[in-house]
Amino acid sequence: MLEAVIENVREMLSTTVDITQVMPAGYQPNWFERTWLSMFDGRNELLTFTVIAFLMHETVYFGRYLPFLICDYIPAFRKYKIQGNKEVTGAMQWKCLKSLLFSHFIIEGPLMLGFLPVAKLAGIRTTEMPLPGWQEMAVQIAVFFVLEDFWHYWIHRLFHWGPLYRGVHKIHHEFSSPFGMTAEYAHPLETIIFGQGTIGGPVLYCKLVGSVHAVTMFAWIWLRLFQAIDAHSGYDFPWSLHNFMPFWAGADHHDYHHASFVNNFSSSFRWWDTLFGTDTKYHAFKARQAKLKAEKKTE
Repeated sequence: MLEAVIENVREMLSTTVDITQVMPAGYQPNWFERTWLSMFDGRNELLTFTVIAFLMHETVYFGRYLPFLICDYIPAFRKYKIQGNKEVTGAMQWKCLKSLLFSHFIIEGPLMLGFLPVAKLAGIRTTEMPLPGWQEMAVQIAVFFVLEDFWHYWIHRLFHWGPLYRGVHKIHHEFSSPFGMTAEYAHPLETIIFGQGTIGGPVLYCKLVGSVHAVTMFAWIWLRLFQAIDAHSGYDFPWSLHNFMPFWAGADHHDYHHASFVNNFSSSFRWWDTLFGTDTKYHAFKARQAKLKAEKKTE
């Protein structure tokens, strides 16, 4: 396996993409397909893929955090803040940003560079046409969400085991009142291990079910970043997704985990915590909150 990956890397670094060779005879690509292919045409596939992946990650990650950052400075949104008595200071943001930049450039960047040679062996497509339809993408991304959530739940529980918590996961819990940018604030080992749940789903799907296109992979990562930043946002709005999809975790679910350091280990969905009884303290807390709210109304 390792020899095959190394050989794949050598081959990919020594060749460039010629779209005339990858286009099916007589096929007329649409605008999006032409745009996608134009990014690779005449360029090295591995390096191009890595640059696209990295720029997309940075744009989506910090772009998704921006609305929550703006909310911090608008008093009208204060009522939606879950831990309203906690402030996000400039010092906290700067500490988080410095750690993220190190992680993104030194840890995640090289991982992105090494992903494609492995993924190609599994069956990931990049420049092959046609691009998948939205129905195919939706089914695959739904599967990826379920697989990642299962991985995240069990690895997260493992990281709350004494030695692993003290040596690794405690860094992520430095912010007991999280804000969106803290989603990837973590020890490098944690970043690598949790990340396998994100990239492992598409690779596993390729091996067991069928090929996945890089466009689907990028759409999946885009949505996964949206989910992770929302879960760490510290805000619970009336329009938050869990209010319409009760099995969705969201910020309300994950914020309790940061505040109490227990329960609610899932990333996207609530069902694993419910099934294995790791949300009992959370529900007791919500019941106390509801009782206090009812008592205030009767005063």
